[in-house]
Amino acid sequence: MPFDSTGKISLDHVYTAPDPRPFCGVLRELDYQMPQLAKPYLAKLIEERGTPTVLDVGCSYGVNAALYRHDATMDDLYAHYTAEEAAGLDRAGLIARDRALPVANDVRFIGLDVSAPALDYACAAGFLDAAVCADLEHDDPTDEQRALLAEADLVVSTGCIGYVSERTIVRIAQPRRPAMAHFVLRMFSYAPIAESLAGLGYRTAGVEGVFKQRRFASADEQEQILDAVRANGLEPHEFETEGWLCAQLYLSSPADPRGHQ
Repeated sequence: MPFDSTGKISLDHVYTAPDPRPFCGVLRELDYQMPQLAKPYLAKLIEERGTPTVLDVGCSYGVNAALYRHDATMDDLYAHYTAEEAAGLDRAGLIARDRALPVANDVRFIGLDVSAPALDYACAAGFLDAAVCADLEHDDPTDEQRALLAEADLVVSTGCIGYVSERTIVRIAQPRRPAMAHFVLRMFSYAPIAESLAGLGYRTAGVEGVFKQRRFASADEQEQILDAVRANGLEPHEFETEGWLCAQLYLSSPADPRGHQ
């Protein structure tokens, strides 16, 4: 597989398919598990807020929403989309099958991503209640998009920071200042985002622990990522030397608990 500009293998092709079957097939081979490890932390943040609206940044096919809403695991998701039954269905049949899944937690999820096919599927399957297809790294949201983003009480991400910078996060934060929880790959620094959010009245704290995202696809990828981790001022964690791409969790909350200026 080719590498992207960050040194990671490029998985762009699995995020633009019309349904999640390629996503699940490829990422299962890499033991991708970040949403599963993030789930209990996100569930706690959601439950602390009662019935919040959650904005998932870089949501792809609505994986975080699907795990929470249907009380599922990543293994459940992989089995669901790679089973022989799924292989024999067209997109409409797959969506109907998803919509029949039992709902355990009915919290409103909004997805933000640059992939229209992934967002379209996540909404059609009922994982997301609404979606914003936009590149906020380069463009301001439209009035309609801004209004939808402003509905968020909690903003989460599980791997998109580094591709998404403070430009996107600050655009999301204004004007309502929702609480945020970002799982950030250790090859990337959260400091520019934390500093920008501090200017809006946020306080940021790191959560102890290192979270496995997925296995390295090759020795070359591992070498490049470990170099990037060192360049970020960190020593490789034992998980990374053992073959795992890893993340850390940062919580950013407005100093004013009401979330308004």
